[in-house]
Amino acid sequence: MSGYDDARTAARALATEAVHAGRDDLARQGLHAPPIDLSTTYPSYDSRGEAARIDAFAATGAEPDGPPVYGRLGNPTVARFETALARLEGTDAAVAFASGMAALSAVLLVRASMGLRHVVAVRPLYGCSDHLLTAGLLGSEVTWTDPAGIADALRPDTGLVMVETPANPTLAEVDLRAVAHACGSVPLLADNTFATPVLQRPAEHGARLVLHSATKYLGGHGDVMAGVVACDEELAGRLRQIRFATGGVLHPLAGYLLLRGLATLPVRMRAASESAAELARRLAADPRVARVHYPRIGGAMVAFEVKGDPHEVIAGVRLITPAVSLGSVDTLIQHPASISHRIVDADARRGAGVSDRLLRMSVGLEDVDDLWADLGQALGGTASEADATSYDTGTRAPAGAH
Repeated sequence: MSGYDDARTAARALATEAVHAGRDDLARQGLHAPPIDLSTTYPSYDSRGEAARIDAFAATGAEPDGPPVYGRLGNPTVARFETALARLEGTDAAVAFASGMAALSAVLLVRASMGLRHVVAVRPLYGCSDHLLTAGLLGSEVTWTDPAGIADALRPDTGLVMVETPANPTLAEVDLRAVAHACGSVPLLADNTFATPVLQRPAEHGARLVLHSATKYLGGHGDVMAGVVACDEELAGRLRQIRFATGGVLHPLAGYLLLRGLATLPVRMRAASESAAELARRLAADPRVARVHYPRIGGAMVAFEVKGDPHEVIAGVRLITPAVSLGSVDTLIQHPASISHRIVDADARRGAGVSDRLLRMSVGLEDVDDLWADLGQALGGTASEADATSYDTGTRAPAGAH
């Protein structure tokens, strides 16, 4: 790691790590806030030593010792975020990229460079992840299966098994430990964007790579785009080499914003999850809603299928923002079949449980009663009908894993 983690061997609670990881050296430097290093290049009067460090990076992808070399090899501010995220996920390292799709692309390129182009994947995934695999844009070939079929789908050239849990947008969950066992020696990549390390740490269950669209909960304020892969140092080195070669680097200001976002991640996730669970309970008891999807693990995402026109709900919200993305402090809602998963073949989309009446909602930090009032008027019908609905969900409780 990058030298910002002197307390790495000390056992600390997640909330403490979120605040202090990647910052442990600041007080000794007389600093409180992490500095932002915007340099693209760095002076060096020792060209022989510089050449040796570049050669070492080319051989292993290990972070160069000593001062930085060039912004495409690494950046001190970004390294702080990587250190912190690795600590939160419980992995050796983390490698940040300009977006979540850049991060996934780097993983696929690493495996393809080893002659392992075949991917086994479980739907649903985020729509653009699905498209990247299905279209073979990076030379990959995908076999789609359910979790029980993973072992049978493996081939000698399988380089990766990919799952997302809870999945986008249905919030379906898989047993990560069972999936990791089925993978054998093939690395398991778990997209942990929805859960974050606050709710689950896939590496503890056997995942070798943990993917985040850091644009979402890690940043948390809808003002930064990034991706990150938490993994062991061997894979991290290869990912750094791909990042250097392809240029998918994260801007230092984004690294700073992500490090700041991590500090409040546990608090934000727990508060938003509490509201999401309550909204899921109320939606499940509402006669205008056909089905509610809310994961057993909890979280701030709710998906629900309406009996009426979902487009009218999108058009009708006033407090809630109708927009793609998720994980912000404000609540967002979107229609996956029209937006985030439009790129997925319609039959495959519906087969994965993404119905045309499904809405996906990312619950923020607003008051839950204000959010419910906005949903109530957007769902239509009479206000008295919704207000009179009992919130004792009974057999109509949120559907859990779907």
